[in-house]
Amino acid sequence: MDVAHGDLPLAGVKVVSFEQFGAAPYATMFLADFGAEVLKVEMPEGDFARRTAPLTLGEGDSLYFQSMNLNKKSVVIDLGDAGDRAFFEELVAVSDVVVNNLRGTAPAKLGLDYAALGRTRPSIVCGHISAFGRDNSRADRPGYDFLMQAEAGLMSLTGEPGGPPGRIGVSMIDYMTGMMLAFGVVSALHGARRTGRGTDVDACLFDSALHQLGYQGAWYLNEAIVTGRTPRSAHPSNTPVQLFRTADGWVYVACMTEKFWRLLVEAIGRPELSRDPRFATQETRLANRDALTVELDGAFGSASTADWVARLGASVPIAPVYDLAEALENPFLAEIGMIREVAHPFRGSMRVLSNPLRIGGARVPQVAAPALGEHTAQVRARLGRPPK
Repeated sequence: MDVAHGDLPLAGVKVVSFEQFGAAPYATMFLADFGAEVLKVEMPEGDFARRTAPLTLGEGDSLYFQSMNLNKKSVVIDLGDAGDRAFFEELVAVSDVVVNNLRGTAPAKLGLDYAALGRTRPSIVCGHISAFGRDNSRADRPGYDFLMQAEAGLMSLTGEPGGPPGRIGVSMIDYMTGMMLAFGVVSALHGARRTGRGTDVDACLFDSALHQLGYQGAWYLNEAIVTGRTPRSAHPSNTPVQLFRTADGWVYVACMTEKFWRLLVEAIGRPELSRDPRFATQETRLANRDALTVELDGAFGSASTADWVARLGASVPIAPVYDLAEALENPFLAEIGMIREVAHPFRGSMRVLSNPLRIGGARVPQVAAPALGEHTAQVRARLGRPPK
């Protein structure tokens, strides 16, 4: 059962967002999922994401677009048009948040920052997503997720030793930056309601990517430890925490503690491994990881992935390594409600991923992303303006 819309935590919050592609649309989709009215502002040609293949949803729509624009409304506004600019400023006067994902100096030039919009509504929160930020030498450089993975060192940590650097298989930096902006905007909105004064909130792809270095970053900054790629996607300091071959595929095992190590060797029928001097402690296991991999590959190779997950799943941290199809056809997703159907005007219904967050144990409601300009006339009428 879904949460009733009026019970959603952001019900009543009004957001206007100048957004394209991934990071900002992902951020505002979470705001919309949690009850905010998100007006997605598009130029007459629409968000380029609408034209991103595969195009299976009719003209002006795509599954790429749908994946980051559920629960929103679409209005067409051209800020270069005087009438549209006046329409936008009227919207600001009755809104809580304005979001954009333009290059660094563009929001100031277009009057989309707090310096401009705060004069119309002092409590307005202005959220900005850019590649490198708005106040440095790279402010107007273009940038995308994979470029950030490259420069921030994430690709150097991904892949097998000796092979080429690898990217994370999904646009994780876009998504992380979007979530950071969503958190920042909601926090600033809370402050604005307390003080009556809004502000600018900035998130950029580069900062977000660099922040994902986490503990490896702390190791280098304080001890000059350079973490490299590890075989079998292994943890850099704990073992066995890595991939192992099974009779028909792979499993990932994560023995982060001594307790799980002891449970593992008992469960696979190799208790003597815990008494082997090479593997007796975390330190000696790490020093002899290659030898331990050979031993454990031999054990795991005796049964299938499904057998090992069934045998160890209740006691040892283990996961099957699925491809995309296997991951999305996993029966567990139906049990937890992570896939649902929503109505779509072109194909009747469409399967989407549920929002991963719950409110009071329930999923949030979701509807399909809007057609280009679907709500322009409605929003203009709400402000007493005729259809354009």
